[in-house]
Amino acid sequence: MPPATFRMKNRPNNSPNLIYSIGTQVVALKHVQGSNGKTVHPAGAVGVVVRSPCDRQHSYRVRFVDGFEAPLHHDNLMLLAEYKQGAINDSEKVLSTHGLFHRVIYRCVVGSRAFGLDSEESDTDRRGIYLPPAELHWSLYGVPEQLENEETEEAYWEIQKFLIMALKGNPNILECLYTPLVEFATPLARELLDMREIFLSRLVYQTYNGYVMSQFKRMQADIRNKGKVKPKHVMHLIRLLISGIHVLREGFVPVDVGPHREKLLAIKSGEMPWDEVEAWRKRLHGEFNRALEETDLPERPDYERANEFLLKARSLAVGEELP
Repeated sequence: MPPATFRMKNRPNNSPNLIYSIGTQVVALKHVQGSNGKTVHPAGAVGVVVRSPCDRQHSYRVRFVDGFEAPLHHDNLMLLAEYKQGAINDSEKVLSTHGLFHRVIYRCVVGSRAFGLDSEESDTDRRGIYLPPAELHWSLYGVPEQLENEETEEAYWEIQKFLIMALKGNPNILECLYTPLVEFATPLARELLDMREIFLSRLVYQTYNGYVMSQFKRMQADIRNKGKVKPKHVMHLIRLLISGIHVLREGFVPVDVGPHREKLLAIKSGEMPWDEVEAWRKRLHGEFNRALEETDLPERPDYERANEFLLKARSLAVGEELP
């Protein structure tokens, strides 16, 4: 399997295009010499950028505690915050040795193939959950929120991240829990699937409806300014409204679009005129509002059961076997 991509939080910004601004505290990575060639400050000395270059080909002007200033190239400097992180900044190197893809407890297929909107050219999008080993989770390095493999169209969320997004009514996460295309699930993952209804609440209305309305406002602006929108994106927004209505009425997330397939594909192909799409969207918003008034879903999801499940998963992560 190709090398994984790890998404971490709270790491210093070391973008390859970053230029340190004036006032930034930096650490010299080599001895700082004076005009006579003698060392004025040793490697590891802390200074402040007093002049920044326009690119990384030119030097910074750095002032040290005693007022001495020296020109230093970007490659010979490091952010003080990054320097203090030390080996923790090598987290990707550490994580790559832990085989986190082997810690996947749930893998499913979502996207067009699960929706029933696929064609011969469609990718197979795999999503799921991974449970990091307790030792790594407790370590200085922490664990990534998400594992990605772009070549195979795979992405796996760390279990706590997945649960939090599910509790917020994230459509992509809820579809992972309700897709009929499950490729792999450990007993622990099966337990989660058996309790998936705890994540459904009236928050689905705010999450789904709010996202669709904001996206359609952007699309209306695109039509005014550019005269076009992306039909595939429009199709999925309509699909999301249909799904949200069903969740509130039936207490179940429909993944396959069923009887709406032909009309949705007509949007995707551009055959359905924009005015007709807009009229359908407005009718669906009206249905969504009525579904909210009539739904039996609770005001909020079941946070307690979700937390109990997470605690159980964390305790099982101590063992070597994948639960």
